[in-house]
Amino acid sequence: MKKNAQGKRIAADQAILELEQFLPYRLSVLSNTASRAIADLYESRYGLSIAEWRTMAVLGSYDGIAAREVAERTAMDKVAVSRALARLIADGRVRRRTAEHDKRRSVLGLTAKGWKVYAEVAPLALEHEKRLLSHLNAEERRWLAHILDRLWQAELEEIAK
Repeated sequence: MKKNAQGKRIAADQAILELEQFLPYRLSVLSNTASRAIADLYESRYGLSIAEWRTMAVLGSYDGIAAREVAERTAMDKVAVSRALARLIADGRVRRRTAEHDKRRSVLGLTAKGWKVYAEVAPLALEHEKRLLSHLNAEERRWLAHILDRLWQAELEEIAK
């Protein structure tokens, strides 16, 4: 018999998941904590949820993409993206139009009102990122980017299998 983190006895052959050391958990908690810190600001100023801002951020970089592509680029659930888009369209921040090359396909983009919000929130997000990364030296930042790229690629390869 062995004991888990709470001191409970478990079978010797039972795997113990030390949650605080489990990479997906740590990445998720860090992501949620970092997102929540900046989200409080754009939520109070602009009434945007995290899903809505992420959707706007993607559309700020990739104008004219479909909702499915927004979901892929954000790794958000399609339902969350759909809800975010419905609210952003209703608020006049995002427009939906028919694709020129395929009349069956809808494409999305920021409206003038959406671009105004984007232009105000993006610098706040970048400043937050700068503060977070200031805890690392230049070499650590390069390694972090490299490691994240490698892990991302590994995940994409696993998904493709």
